[in-house]
Amino acid sequence: MTALDLRGPARERGFMLPDTSALGASDREAAIGTWLGRMVNEHISARVFAALVPQLMAAGVEHDDLARVAGMIGEELSHGVMCGAVVEALGGEAFAPLPALDAVPTHADAGPVEAALRNLLSICCLSETVAVALITAEAERTPVPELAEVLRVILADEVGHARFGWRLLGPLLERLDAESPEGRERLGGYLIGAFRHLREHELAHLPPRPAPSPEAERYGVCDGNEARALFFDTVETVIVPGLAAHGLPARVAWERSLA
Repeated sequence: MTALDLRGPARERGFMLPDTSALGASDREAAIGTWLGRMVNEHISARVFAALVPQLMAAGVEHDDLARVAGMIGEELSHGVMCGAVVEALGGEAFAPLPALDAVPTHADAGPVEAALRNLLSICCLSETVAVALITAEAERTPVPELAEVLRVILADEVGHARFGWRLLGPLLERLDAESPEGRERLGGYLIGAFRHLREHELAHLPPRPAPSPEAERYGVCDGNEARALFFDTVETVIVPGLAAHGLPARVAWERSLA
C-alpha cells in the first residue's frame, strides 16, 4: 500500500500547541488518529478537483472558473499539510497508509455538460456543503485557539468550494436544458446514487459514539452522534431545498437513496 508522508512539509510549518500534558494516552491517541484521518482525506480530495478541470474544459466553462478549480487542488493539498502539522504537534507523525483510490467518474454515458454537472453536484454541492457544516460546528466549539484557527482557514476554503458549485449549477443547468429536455430528470436519477455514496462515506468517518472525554474533544475528537445528526440536517434542510430550487427532483432522490 502506498504511504502518505507529509512529515517534512508538516514540520516546516512550525505549528505549536499549548501544553497538552493533560491529554491521557488514549485521548492523545484518539486526537492524533482524528487529525491523521483528516490529513489523508484532505490530501486525497485534491484528486477530485484535478479530475473536474478537464470535465469543465470539455463543458466549455470560462477560463476564470477553470483557474478557480485549479486553485482548489492546491488548497486541498495545503489542508493535508495543516492537519499533518497538528498531528506532529500532538506528538504523532504525519505519515499514514494511503488507501486505494477509486477513479473519479468520467460519466462517459453523458454529454460534456451533463457529465460535468454530475461531478459538480457530487463534489461541491453535496460533499463540500456537508464539510462546511461539520467544520463550522467544530470551529465554533473548539476552545484551543490554535486549532480553531486551523479549522477557520480550512473552512474558508471549503466555503469557497461549495459556493463555486452552487454558483455554476444554474448556468450549466440552463445549457443542459437547451441540449436535452430530459436532462434534469436524468440528474435526479444520478442523485439517488450520489446521495447514497455521500451518506456511506460521511457516516463511515463519523463513528456513532460520543467523544471519549471532554479533553479529547478539546483537541478535535468529535462527538460522532452530534456530527451524524448535523449531517442529516444539512442534507435535508440545505442541500435538498437548494437543489430543488434549481428544478432538480432532490427530495425524491434523497428519499429513494435511503431505501
